[in-house]
Amino acid sequence: MRVAVLGASAKKERYSHQALLSLIEAGYQVCAVNPALSEIAGLPVYGGLAELPEDIDTVTVYLSPANSSALLEALCALKPRRVIFNPGAENPAMYAALRQAGVQVQEACTLVLLRTRQF
Repeated sequence: MRVAVLGASAKKERYSHQALLSLIEAGYQVCAVNPALSEIAGLPVYGGLAELPEDIDTVTVYLSPANSSALLEALCALKPRRVIFNPGAENPAMYAALRQAGVQVQEACTLVLLRTRQF
């Protein structure tokens, strides 16, 4: 399963960085997304959602609502099965449009989902 980490960080203390490493460790194919970076932990980083491969199953969001709202159209166009809004990234204004596009919306912590085998 291919997972995109939207707002991936190279800073080891950030939850998005920890999630990226945990997803890799769990065996997922991970695509890091951050327009300001070119590499994280040896992985190439995509500059935006439009650059991602078409077969993204899950997008896990680590952006503030102010930053993620502008990406609604690109998220819908990507057509992932699911979008996870991590704590602090919740954006209810996006949920109806994502659901209307057939995307499952989940407010959850990716790290907790992985640790409890619910991912």
